[in-house]
Amino acid sequence: MASPSLSVVLLLCLAAAASAVLSPPTFYNTSCTQALAIIKTGVAAAIATDRSMGASLLRLHFHDCFVQGCDASVLLDATVPNSERSALGNAGSLRGFDVIEKIKADVEAACKKKGNSRAVVSCADILAVAARDSVVALGGPAWDVQLGRRDSDTANVALANQDLPPPFMDVAGLIKSFGDKGFTMTDMVALSGAHTIGRAQCKNFRSRLYGEDNIDSDYATKLRANCPQTSGDGNLAQLDDTPTTMTADNFDNSYFVNLQLKKGLLHSDQVLFNGTGGTNNTVNNFASNPPAFSSAFASAMVTMGNLSPLTGSQGQIRRICSKPN
Repeated sequence: MASPSLSVVLLLCLAAAASAVLSPPTFYNTSCTQALAIIKTGVAAAIATDRSMGASLLRLHFHDCFVQGCDASVLLDATVPNSERSALGNAGSLRGFDVIEKIKADVEAACKKKGNSRAVVSCADILAVAARDSVVALGGPAWDVQLGRRDSDTANVALANQDLPPPFMDVAGLIKSFGDKGFTMTDMVALSGAHTIGRAQCKNFRSRLYGEDNIDSDYATKLRANCPQTSGDGNLAQLDDTPTTMTADNFDNSYFVNLQLKKGLLHSDQVLFNGTGGTNNTVNNFASNPPAFSSAFASAMVTMGNLSPLTGSQGQIRRICSKPN
């Protein structure tokens, strides 16, 4: 029979595990029936104004969840100690904060009880739903978003610098980085397919243009015109090479076709297709089978949204997403 002290420890562990379980998508049906509709409308409006915003909102969710879990810590601004916005993988490239703040304000205006200053819908939940709605708006798959996340009151720039995979990471590093978060190799390749939308800054792929040979020569020549060796750090290129800018933000499987053609923009993209076996087989599958990619991506995004959430009485529900209460 277990000792009393051991029993207490086990009970505490079970309670902690239970507190991290998210609730069904109906979580706000009583407290804020319009919440999901307002988020969807806000995302649609932002993408109608700037189609590239969809990729930015998806990236915000990823950069949130990969650092101390899906707790909206990435939204805390520079007035908060250790703001993650200054991390190497975030500074000068994350965007969409204003979109999330507007959606948050609209949700609270519709749902907050008169005379009660307590917020109703967490910023972490808004970010998770906005990421899903962005993908759907750009033609990608849908998935059920579990709800009930709460917001942290702290950020962790050191952890962001440690955990966010850099654009020069090799395939073994990517497998380990994602594996440490509970993702399979297939999950990692599917999530990399998010680069079918969005753009990257020259500084993140310059070394690939001038120091690697696993790149299509015509593609490299085109990119070098906008990314010189010694200038233009902030110049942008599409992550997914497409014939026209009209299709640059369509969520499809063309990213994987481009890897087969040696047209991965980032080093961490092209290393997924460098030879035979392993990730190469998954790339080939996704390139030839769009439904397989869509299904794998949706499944991996469910896992992403469930990374170490704060639930129950943990954390808080921020009134403003950029600042703790």
